[in-house]
Amino acid sequence: MERRVKQQIDFIVEADKLKNVIRRNYLTDDSRRENSAEHSWHTILMAFLLFEYAENKQNLNLLHIIKMITIHDVVEIEAGDTFMFDDEANKNKFNRENQAAKKIFTLLPYDQGKEYYELWLEFEKEETADAIFAASVDKIMPVLLNTRSNGTSWREAGVTAEKVFSTLKAIKKGPRKIQQLLEELVSTAREKGNLA
Repeated sequence: MERRVKQQIDFIVEADKLKNVIRRNYLTDDSRRENSAEHSWHTILMAFLLFEYAENKQNLNLLHIIKMITIHDVVEIEAGDTFMFDDEANKNKFNRENQAAKKIFTLLPYDQGKEYYELWLEFEKEETADAIFAASVDKIMPVLLNTRSNGTSWREAGVTAEKVFSTLKAIKKGPRKIQQLLEELVSTAREKGNLA
């Protein structure tokens, strides 16, 4: 096998480990917690579906957004998943994940590894229009799951509506439809008793 193909296959095999990274959120039927690979796929699906609501579509590149969503959680193979409502764990999240990104993306051929690291960094900074859209969709997924399930991970952690809004304030930079969805989901979660 030629070296470039071997590096790509090695990365794909390594990425299989993302299926073993268990997140705090439960599936909507509350049968078990989701894994990070499932979260990535579900977020990609949501990005495709909600892209029509982006106000500035002419300034967005859907393929670029999908690439960011596809690779941004791969670092969790090394760094683990960080629950977005865990203030203490989030203090050093970027540093842990940055080290993981540097390690895992070096498995790829140099040009691809560099591209993927830059995509990961763009997503994390949430400064470009593509990154803002990608991050908005990524951040709304746990809210959707906790609203449509019994909110077990929120209740376990004592998450309040105020905590959801303060933690997810970056959604305000994204599409208005996702902002509205956040409001509606939190309202529903309150009514169901899914929040502390």
